[in-house]
Amino acid sequence: MIDFAKAIIPATSIETSPNSPLKSKLFRRFHILQTIIPINKTFHHPFSALTRASFRAFNNSTKQWRPEVQHGMWNFIKNREPNIHMKRLFEPFLSYRHFRTRAVDRQNTSSTGLYGFDHLKSPKGFQRFVDEAIERSSELIDYISGMPSSAEIIRAMDEISDTIMGCKSYAEFVMQLNMASSPEVVVSFLQEMSNMVKEKADEEFNTIRNLKRDVCGQRCVDLEPWDEAYYTTMMKSSAYNLDSAVVASYFSLPQCIEGLKLLVKSLFGASFDSVPMAPGESWHPDVLKMCIHHPEEGDLGFLYLDLFSRKGKYPGCATFSIKGGRKISETEYQLPVMALVFNFSRSHDSSIVRLNHSELETLFHEFGHALHALLSRTDYQHFAGTRVALDFAETPSNLFEYYARDYRVLKKFARHYSTGEVIPEKLVKSLNGARDMFAATELQRQIFYALVDQTLFGEQLSVPRDTNSIVAHLKRQHSNEKHVEGTHMHIRFSHFLTYGAGYYSYLYAKCFAATIWKKLCQEDPLSPTTGTLLRTKLLQYGGAKEPADLLTDLVGDGIVRYHNGGIVPDVTSCLEELKLLDDKNRHIGK
Repeated sequence: MIDFAKAIIPATSIETSPNSPLKSKLFRRFHILQTIIPINKTFHHPFSALTRASFRAFNNSTKQWRPEVQHGMWNFIKNREPNIHMKRLFEPFLSYRHFRTRAVDRQNTSSTGLYGFDHLKSPKGFQRFVDEAIERSSELIDYISGMPSSAEIIRAMDEISDTIMGCKSYAEFVMQLNMASSPEVVVSFLQEMSNMVKEKADEEFNTIRNLKRDVCGQRCVDLEPWDEAYYTTMMKSSAYNLDSAVVASYFSLPQCIEGLKLLVKSLFGASFDSVPMAPGESWHPDVLKMCIHHPEEGDLGFLYLDLFSRKGKYPGCATFSIKGGRKISETEYQLPVMALVFNFSRSHDSSIVRLNHSELETLFHEFGHALHALLSRTDYQHFAGTRVALDFAETPSNLFEYYARDYRVLKKFARHYSTGEVIPEKLVKSLNGARDMFAATELQRQIFYALVDQTLFGEQLSVPRDTNSIVAHLKRQHSNEKHVEGTHMHIRFSHFLTYGAGYYSYLYAKCFAATIWKKLCQEDPLSPTTGTLLRTKLLQYGGAKEPADLLTDLVGDGIVRYHNGGIVPDVTSCLEELKLLDDKNRHIGK
């Protein structure tokens, strides 16, 4: 690896030239890789064996999932007791979903002619609408039960880190090129944030529990884990009177794509239009190829849009890099090529496909990742776009979610699919109000997940630990939700299995994005000046510049804090936005 680095970057230019920080940074990355993963026969074979062991453990854990979890909630419904009255039980959900799709796959059609059950792929959606507590609890417990095979993964990753990479833990290995620098910095940040939101989260928990007591009587003393989604949905519906079908009527997919075009045009002065593909270029007839074109600079990059769900397709929503941008010569640049993959429900007429507001936020989130890659201009592919420190990578995507919530942006593209009416400002305020209800509870949950992640992949004791007891202990410390004995939520949480020791990055990004929005974008989110600053000070560098320097150059001092040798975000803007900051803890987040 070191030889390869020296071959592409002359050693003299690295060691002696003070004007080559980028080459020095690239060499440092290769040097760290060489230090922790020596590429020779002595170490290569055990490293490969342990890596295969960790992947086998992951595959085994997914095989233990019940078939209905793997194939959607439709199987769950079919396998339940016959005394459940299906139409009545799912009427609230169906009233929203009936217009979304008439499933192409007839296996998703019930004897009553109801459609759309394949969209219920997690217990969360199920728990929001089902009033029978026994069914909510049964589904949650079934979903998070199973053999604790994550322990196998943790052991394999720990052995890789210890015996081969020379690190005390897998978390320490992950942190080497991150802003946080060490697991200790991350855990300290998470614990501090947990303390800041605890009082408000406790208040919210009591509010939810009191509603349950009002609804079902004093015999129901405790709020169970399967109750929260149901009662919070009830309260949000009561407070804001939101009709999901009405909301989605303003977010037809073609209009949402117009929203992406609006961002590119307003912020960056470029167009975002479909272009023809060469024979054999597309992997499916539905795929669109888009080009970002600047009137003075020419083509900036290409983006494939693969929007609709189909059998055998990658099941989530994600951004994939097909070709990274890089400098070929002084006059030639290799343009980046990206793909956005979604699984929106498609009807027989694509012009009436409509998204809910959460799906719109996801679209804008992934587009933020794509813009990060398409607008970066780096000498080396290794620094192109999202190839940045892990705890910075989600910042642009989180920032662009704000554009999906701002009425000044939405009114320019969100129109009723049949009447053309602009989305009402009152409706947007209700959406944002409902989203911010129980903000402390949701933030506390994310902190808990991140702490579980750090603990599982942190330094291990000589005696193997029971991962279940770890999760239960952290839940008691950092959550009001009770732990359900005999369940293993951590093997159902895919980020722990594929994104180990990195889940805290979402909280870093949430804080960074809140500060950028407040200081730079909030006053005039579609201003060309705002777009120029985002492009020239944030997006164009990819990973070629230290993220803390990028953030400070963009909005000034105060967005980051230096703590115990690492870097953590200032949480003030994030907590102020969620109305979680008071005079008692205002000084803590700075």
